[in-house]
Amino acid sequence: MKKYHYVFVVLLFVNSLVAVAGTAPQLLIETKNSLLVFTVGTNGKLYQSYFGQKPSHPADAELLQSMRHEAYIGAGMGDLFEPAIRIVHADGNPSLDLVYAGHKTEKKGDDLSLTTITLKDPKYPLEVVLHFSAYFKDDVLKTWTEIKHQEKKPVTLSNYASSMLHFEASKYWLSQFDGDYMTEMRMKESLLTSGIKVLDSKLGTRAHMYRAPAFFLSFNKPSDENNGELIAGTLAWSGNFQCSFEIDQQNSLRMINGMNPWASEYKLPAGKRFETPAFIFTYSNKGRGQASRNLHRWARKYEVPDGEQPRLTLLNNWEATHMDFNQEVLVELFDGAKQLGVDLFLLDDGWFGNKYPRDADKTALGDWQVDQKKLPGGLAHLIKAAGSRDLKFGIWLEPEMISPKSELYEQHPDWILKLPNREESYSRNQLVLDLVNPKVQDFVFNTVNDLLLQNPGIAFIKWDCNRMLTNTYSPFLKENQGNLFIDYTKSLYVIMERLRKKYPHLPIMLCAGGGGRVDYGGLKYFSEFWPSDNTDGLERVFIQWGYLNFFPSLTVSSHVTSMGKQSLKFRTDVAMMGKLGYDIRVKNLSPEEIRFSAAVLKNYKRMSEVIWFGDLYRLVSPYEENRAVLMYVNETKNKAVLFSYLLNFRKKEYMGKVLLSGLDPGKKYKIKETNLLPDVASTHPDDGKSYTGDYLMKIGLNLSAGKIIPLSSAVFELIAE
Repeated sequence: MKKYHYVFVVLLFVNSLVAVAGTAPQLLIETKNSLLVFTVGTNGKLYQSYFGQKPSHPADAELLQSMRHEAYIGAGMGDLFEPAIRIVHADGNPSLDLVYAGHKTEKKGDDLSLTTITLKDPKYPLEVVLHFSAYFKDDVLKTWTEIKHQEKKPVTLSNYASSMLHFEASKYWLSQFDGDYMTEMRMKESLLTSGIKVLDSKLGTRAHMYRAPAFFLSFNKPSDENNGELIAGTLAWSGNFQCSFEIDQQNSLRMINGMNPWASEYKLPAGKRFETPAFIFTYSNKGRGQASRNLHRWARKYEVPDGEQPRLTLLNNWEATHMDFNQEVLVELFDGAKQLGVDLFLLDDGWFGNKYPRDADKTALGDWQVDQKKLPGGLAHLIKAAGSRDLKFGIWLEPEMISPKSELYEQHPDWILKLPNREESYSRNQLVLDLVNPKVQDFVFNTVNDLLLQNPGIAFIKWDCNRMLTNTYSPFLKENQGNLFIDYTKSLYVIMERLRKKYPHLPIMLCAGGGGRVDYGGLKYFSEFWPSDNTDGLERVFIQWGYLNFFPSLTVSSHVTSMGKQSLKFRTDVAMMGKLGYDIRVKNLSPEEIRFSAAVLKNYKRMSEVIWFGDLYRLVSPYEENRAVLMYVNETKNKAVLFSYLLNFRKKEYMGKVLLSGLDPGKKYKIKETNLLPDVASTHPDDGKSYTGDYLMKIGLNLSAGKIIPLSSAVFELIAE
């Protein structure tokens, strides 16, 4: 009997099922409103027969028997388009034939089920396991792939998709999110045509700087906030990614998402498991807004650390002082933080290094000892001084990076990613530590762990990463350099797993030169992220608008700074749409501005439960009008917070009424303008009035009543009576 006889037994079993039942065996993966159907063909292949709106009658699913689209296609066989996976076997054979070998579905909770589907090659001891987590109530699916083998020598993986999905529609519209440093998450929409469209990154770290691994894919016609059939998808991976969209000669769309195979031919030894990151997606036939709300609820509940717990407001010193500070200056900033009423003071870059003090960005990364000249009392003095003012204390780190001018570089030149026989390649005057090396992993973990053990009062960390990977070579990997880009990111996750196991509730902000590393792979370990170093209020409307399509507001760190020419009120109102913080020197504010900001923080703490945990409704897009309007509504629909931002517009440009969303039509809501300047009363004609939810959603409010002022804003609370 041949070694792989079991595969043919499976085929005989499948054939007998078809003969007896008259229909092919099906695998159904469902959420409240969506259905994914796989069918096992008589040839033993697994096909995706359907994905979309769930039929009202369960029996109708039996009619979904299409076998046009193989579910997870291996390269080198008969398929003529982009494969999900490509493998070169130990004997040099560059093909993979995958047939169905079994599946199981397990209940993992009241709202969660896990389906695993095993595919095997009938000629080689290699298997691919497709995993599908279905979050029923939240209408979210998460899928990833596991590859393993028992060949005599390592196999080479050159494609390894997390997911392959197929769609059939008349047209396909892709909304992608591109940008650059200081211009993150700019939304662009295009009609897909025949051929292949690829969104990808080759940057290694800060991998999302130019484009994000997140998108909307609309079917038949462009979707908007409340209308249209689409999926929202995002890859949980902080490294190089690739999302491809290929339309074939029959107008079917093949969508593949996963790690970027560029420069990453991965050597996989026998008995080792290769697991891809998760692709997370949700289906909506009620527009983009519903898709976003699905992802937000899912993320708070399942993915983001303490995603259903309150967040800390903070004052950061970066834009106030940069690296030019001392102990006395910081304590003065504590007094300003206390005046505002924030929860925490965050000490940014510049606090460390003795042999090579961190007075500019050319030194000391890797030398994580307190600068005794700047801070003679050490961190303990600062923590005590902050605590005496009822402030928690947080600190900035960039643990993955190293300065050439540092003690660590002198001691461990072999710990650095750099090409042999080439000059070192600097970005921001720094290099990258080789996280693939277990000794480096231990160093990074111990850097953070020792800091927290020696200073138990540290209540917050900002984890930065200010350069991408270039001239990339790992001395540790030697001949397996194709593993580097993937193993670097996985090694970062190994470090974070260790830290989170020991400090599960420590708030950690994810920063990578702004929004260069924002994804659910990272947010599994980080409580929030820094969207952009561009804190200009007008620019932040667009940047935060982009991120809020996929990430809940309590993860979007939104700080009031002195950048931009808008009023303090406008900049503050913009920051309040996310997780509010400050990066400003309070003593430079006027007494009226301090009074305003202190009052705002009290308002925010009152309203934050709605903003952080409520459902988001985007009412007017800044991409469609010269204003932006959005609102949050709590679960009971008793409270809502409405934000209205007037942008730049031309003379005599009129703004129509805005229809609200998400309210209870039968309830009556009192409208109250808040965040007003000191001693200024609202002039809005609807302030203090009450309307039914039905009226507000059908007739709407004139949010621009009175004199229209460019770059002005208003915040309203709606309370059910």
